Amino acid sequence: MSLEVKRLHLARLRGPDGHEWPVHGFVVIHPGGAVLVDTGVGGPQQVLSDWRVVNRSAADALAELDMTPGDIGLVINTHLHFDHCGQNAVFPHAAFYVQRAELNRARQESPELYDWFDFMNARFELLDGDTDVLPGLSVIATPGHTAGHQSVVIQSADGTPDLLIGDAAYTPRQYSARPGEELPPGQASDLAAWEDSLRRIRSMGPARVHFCHHTDVVHA
Repeated sequence: MSLEVKRLHLARLRGPDGHEWPVHGFVVIHPGGAVLVDTGVGGPQQVLSDWRVVNRSAADALAELDMTPGDIGLVINTHLHFDHCGQNAVFPHAAFYVQRAELNRARQESPELYDWFDFMNARFELLDGDTDVLPGLSVIATPGHTAGHQSVVIQSADGTPDLLIGDAAYTPRQYSARPGEELPPGQASDLAAWEDSLRRIRSMGPARVHFCHHTDVVHA
């Protein structure tokens, strides 16, 4: 089964290194419809001001692909930071696939953001580790950036996987980082778990790695 990945440009913000970073989501087209991986930026106004967000609606981004929010059958949040789940409410009809550990973390660490994305009738599909979501599309637990971070694996027509890495690595440089290299603030809340997750990802031999905060795609 062939699945297609299309990138959405959703916002720009000031990254933890002080430079401007893009924010991308990804649409995965499959024979039965479409999946959205991460919904973009949203949250209390103070958060948006602190990060100097230049925002864009997910609906406008989808329109560039001749799609509407109604075309999205389900949403996968790689994790529950404001720049990855901030527009979940644009998709009230969809279930949100998230690791149980991540939802618990967000409730404890970011109650103001939890109140933002846990809107009335929001439906969460809580996952406990690696899960097959659809034929050819799965999530794998990649903790380290947050306790419940997950990445998305898509099997391509040639049998080699595409990886939507979320914030398991901000950039190709962090993806290739070796132990002891200096990391930007926020890349790893748990350094040992982060390094383990990167080793696991690399061992999969993904054909392409797609980043949320970088425009380059790493090719095997």
